Amino acid sequence: MHVRSTASATIPVLVCTLAIFLLSAMDAGMKSLVLAAGVYNIVLWRSLLAAIASAAGWAVNSRVRPDLGAMRLHALRAAIVGIVIITFFWGLARLPLAEAIGLSFIAPLFALFLAALLLGERIRAQAVWAAMLGFAGVAAIVAGQFGGAAYTQDTLLGTLSILISTIFYGFNLVLTRKQAQIAKPIDIMFFQNLCLLIIMSLAAPWLASLLPPELWPPLMGVTALSLTGQYLMSWAYARAEAQYLISTEYTAFIWAIALGWFFFGEAVSWETLAGAGLIIAGCWIAARASMQPVED
Repeated sequence: MHVRSTASATIPVLVCTLAIFLLSAMDAGMKSLVLAAGVYNIVLWRSLLAAIASAAGWAVNSRVRPDLGAMRLHALRAAIVGIVIITFFWGLARLPLAEAIGLSFIAPLFALFLAALLLGERIRAQAVWAAMLGFAGVAAIVAGQFGGAAYTQDTLLGTLSILISTIFYGFNLVLTRKQAQIAKPIDIMFFQNLCLLIIMSLAAPWLASLLPPELWPPLMGVTALSLTGQYLMSWAYARAEAQYLISTEYTAFIWAIALGWFFFGEAVSWETLAGAGLIIAGCWIAARASMQPVED
């Protein structure tokens, strides 16, 4: 018996960290676009651009047609991702970038409990303590938002929307590993974006409208960031266990602080910093508890 080294996870962790940076930059760009044109239209047209771009990559590099089981998984994750991005970006337009990202950090804790529910994994005592720390962090951030008299109904609704998004993103994290084990990154990108476009198009007759010409270049930019981040994350999750990669999500808070300050002039409160710290600590404890030696 020997214990498999975790050194092989180093490169996937670095790649996943780069993916988080690109997706954080995409979040900042999407916030500006959603404020300008509304969440549905921005997500719809971004889905169209992403489907076209990923279709070209798939046609050149893969052309592998998924079986029925894989297609069902692509469609399921697309539906979950659709809920995640609509609720997240709707909330992001109403909250500072760092606060929204800080609240979203509780997703890995949801992922651990969903993995126990869906995959039959045993919940350890450390995971329970980690969840308590995580929820304490959320309470600290929410207390910072609503402790004064200046908060608005938009702040409340934005916070609830982010928390709903976070629950579904936890489910998404569980599906990411499963999806990456049965399909190549380019296949995941194409079929997931195609399914998402189909889902988003269902409401197009009632909600869709053309974007102003000046919004198309930044929309193409955020689409490129999104596709590159998706590809790198799928590549990483196909080569390392989720327990090593989930912690890279926390680097998004650093980028959120910097990007929120640079592009939107957003200050970060001590409650947000403290709350994010508690959530990160909770997720780190849970991740450490989940790490077990793998026997060959």
